[in-house]
Amino acid sequence: MTEPWNTVDRLASWISAHHTLPPEQDVLLRVLKISEEVGEVAEAVIGATGQNPRKGASHTWQDVEAELCDVIITAMVALRTLTPDAAEVFAGHLRRVAERSLTE
Repeated sequence: MTEPWNTVDRLASWISAHHTLPPEQDVLLRVLKISEEVGEVAEAVIGATGQNPRKGASHTWQDVEAELCDVIITAMVALRTLTPDAAEVFAGHLRRVAERSLTE
């Protein structure tokens, strides 16, 4: 397992240790958390482009980068919550996407 997935395993365990919900609800909430993080990306993009007249330029493109990383991490933790084989599931899916998209 690669280092990012080792860290994801540790994060998933840490979150599990602090949750009191049944496992089925825990999975749902972790998936829903992805939507929350995507909203934060949108807020950062709006702020980086200064499109909120009340707030002006409230974020930087580095903020957008950080929020995108949060989306990726949150999705990885959600996938790990669904399956202990998250790294293999992701690698296989990435390979299939690459095969159908990068063929010439």
